[in-house]
Amino acid sequence: MKFGILVLEGPYQHEAADSAYQFAQAAIAKGHTIEGIFFYTDGVNNVNKFMKPPAERVISRRWAEFAEEHDVDMVACVAGAIYRGMTKEIATEHVRIAGLGQLAELAQKTDRLVSFGD
Repeated sequence: MKFGILVLEGPYQHEAADSAYQFAQAAIAKGHTIEGIFFYTDGVNNVNKFMKPPAERVISRRWAEFAEEHDVDMVACVAGAIYRGMTKEIATEHVRIAGLGQLAELAQKTDRLVSFGD
């Protein structure tokens, strides 16, 4: 099955980002594919390469490593990025900033689009 993932929450507000990451790992382990991950609203904060939480997991690094290892397209919503001060220079490797059209394309080319967050 081909999955798309939509992340709507910031990295440390709730467990949505962790749940999305764990879902993606589990789906790959079961032989499914992740066609793409779209970070929307506060979800764009998950791909800030400058986050440095003390003694905690660094979610942006996890996503970058996941994208590289599994060749997954990761997109941060341009509107969400602008509102939150995210630029291409701030985003982690393997993330591009694009519009909602990318989310629509992801929904069309997948069997399921799974959303994490409010």
